[in-house]
Amino acid sequence: MFKIQTRNKISPIGLNRFNPDEYEVADTASAADALLLRSYKLPENEIETSVKTIARAGAGVNNIPVDACTDRGIVVFNTPGANANSVKELVIAGMLLSARRIHQGLSWIEGQAADENLAKTVEKEKSKFAGTEISGKKLGVIGLGAIGGMVANAAVSLGMEVHGYDPYISCSGAWNLSRTVIPSENLNKLLEICDFVSVHVPLLPATRNLINAENLKNAKAGLRVLNFARGGLVEEAAIKKALEEGIVSHYITDFPSPELLGVEGVLSIPHLGASTAEAEENCAVMAANQLMDFLKNGNIKNSVNFPACTLESAGGPRLIAACKSNPEFLKQVLAILSENGAGTGDMMSKERGDISYIIINLSGSPLSDSVMDKIGALEGSILTRQL
Repeated sequence: MFKIQTRNKISPIGLNRFNPDEYEVADTASAADALLLRSYKLPENEIETSVKTIARAGAGVNNIPVDACTDRGIVVFNTPGANANSVKELVIAGMLLSARRIHQGLSWIEGQAADENLAKTVEKEKSKFAGTEISGKKLGVIGLGAIGGMVANAAVSLGMEVHGYDPYISCSGAWNLSRTVIPSENLNKLLEICDFVSVHVPLLPATRNLINAENLKNAKAGLRVLNFARGGLVEEAAIKKALEEGIVSHYITDFPSPELLGVEGVLSIPHLGASTAEAEENCAVMAANQLMDFLKNGNIKNSVNFPACTLESAGGPRLIAACKSNPEFLKQVLAILSENGAGTGDMMSKERGDISYIIINLSGSPLSDSVMDKIGALEGSILTRQL
């Protein structure tokens, strides 16, 4: 029986995927085979040696020590696209809130409860909250993955002129994108011509402060910046200065910070991007399915640190193994199997950076402990399991 330890409240729809005859699921499970979490900040010292895999029911994994997990042979999954529609809808809401000054109007009207001539006052004061339509305006989408692509397509449907910037767009991302989205090869140019810019990239060392003082200098006056991806993607000091100078009219973010609370032009939303019942269910189901397929079959899909690698089961024993920085790994594993008379069937080998991962269907008896030890002793070996 596999043990699944949860570190956050996970949707029951996802947890119900685990057959109780095969899986024990609890937030206190010791010697867990897998961890299932959402935004819980997971320190490395809390990851037991028994842990084989971790699934994040969401897209971002900056709360997981991914590099340390890779070195320990722990496969880390996320659930890209499962919450995409939920985030997309909030991005559109953020655009409309800022364009129509809805939040200012709501705050003002709440203070008029004692006004006996409310209707007359409203007609007199409503011009203070006049806004602009988004139809016909230019939206720049930075990152055209699952969420960015949906935001771009939705904006097109609302009559916006959409410009997209993504040097690493995938084939599927490109196919799913509206033909009317205008490709941009230059981030600075995107900021110069767009009325709205929405950021949809992961937070990495290379993307931290992607929107910064340097590229905001030449931004179109009155630019509205939307950040529903990660807080560190926008340099807060730079956005604050740009707001003061009128370069940026609004900063709408799903990641509140003390430095920006109360700053005029900042609309802080309490991290609600994926906070819908549908998104939580979708993420939980996808995460559960990925954990089960890896624990039972060794198949990997949507891992952030291991290559995607799947192989249909032949019904017998199966070997999975991974190494780091050893291009001869598969050849060496096959040599050990041959030397010890182990029969092999279908196999699959994939690489991602310096990580190699293999799945081999075995024919005949399971491998002995001594053979497994030999494979585990190969140069760079980080993962060896027999299923």
